[in-house]
Amino acid sequence: MTTPVAGWYPDPTGTFEQRWWDGVTWTDKVIHAGQQTVSPLPDGAAPVQASTSEKVQRQLADRAGITPGQGAGGGNVFTESVLVVNQKAKLLEVTNQYSVYDQNGTQIAAVTEVGQSTLKKAVRVLSSYDQFFTHRLEVRDMSGRPQLLVTRPAKLLKSKVIVERPGVGEVGRLVQLNAIGKIRFGLMAGDRQVGELRAENWRAWDFAIVDETGTEVARIKKTFEGLAKTMFTTADNYVIRIHRPLEDPLLSLVVASALTVDTALKQDSRGLG
Repeated sequence: MTTPVAGWYPDPTGTFEQRWWDGVTWTDKVIHAGQQTVSPLPDGAAPVQASTSEKVQRQLADRAGITPGQGAGGGNVFTESVLVVNQKAKLLEVTNQYSVYDQNGTQIAAVTEVGQSTLKKAVRVLSSYDQFFTHRLEVRDMSGRPQLLVTRPAKLLKSKVIVERPGVGEVGRLVQLNAIGKIRFGLMAGDRQVGELRAENWRAWDFAIVDETGTEVARIKKTFEGLAKTMFTTADNYVIRIHRPLEDPLLSLVVASALTVDTALKQDSRGLG
């Protein structure tokens, strides 16, 4: 295995969101709540594992049927044609956390749930009622700067997801179109439907995203890390392939759909099927 390149990686202590790895060792630079700060590393922290790239390549080739190295890059969630989303595995999930990689295994963003009170976390552990609560996610680049703000307001039956870009405001919404059968979300820009997210099976594991003409522009495929992990943790992993360059508002809505579909639907999963 090769040594991982310098970059922001999940903090090995679990205290912060990311810690800077300089290519040889961990540093005291950390990101917390979207802000960069400094915190010395405790003794005994494990080094960055060099298997991240291998895991991403395995997800792409073996589980998603994508040949690594194809498609445009650019280094951010709005320019990469292939995104790999891996959720942090936890036995008890009280806060959704995802890492977003490009097709080479380099982390380019993180998705973090924000604004959860202690009470909401307790309810999430002890019951299923959190599916009715408001959920807020931030998509941040590796410098901690928000790229997308996604809010799924409290709901009873059907969900909607508000998508905002910092400095721009709301760019659109994902609006659930049905409550029974294969789930569908309309991608709305104001009163205009510019696309649709369509589950391809009743358990909502794979999705197609189409534009307003019905032409597929992106595909989301869930990838599994093995039966034991699937059964005993809450981790979900996805590969997203965007077929062609898109413009806003469709671009932001497609990226938001791809990066937050798990949270938007996991809280609704008891009502699917």
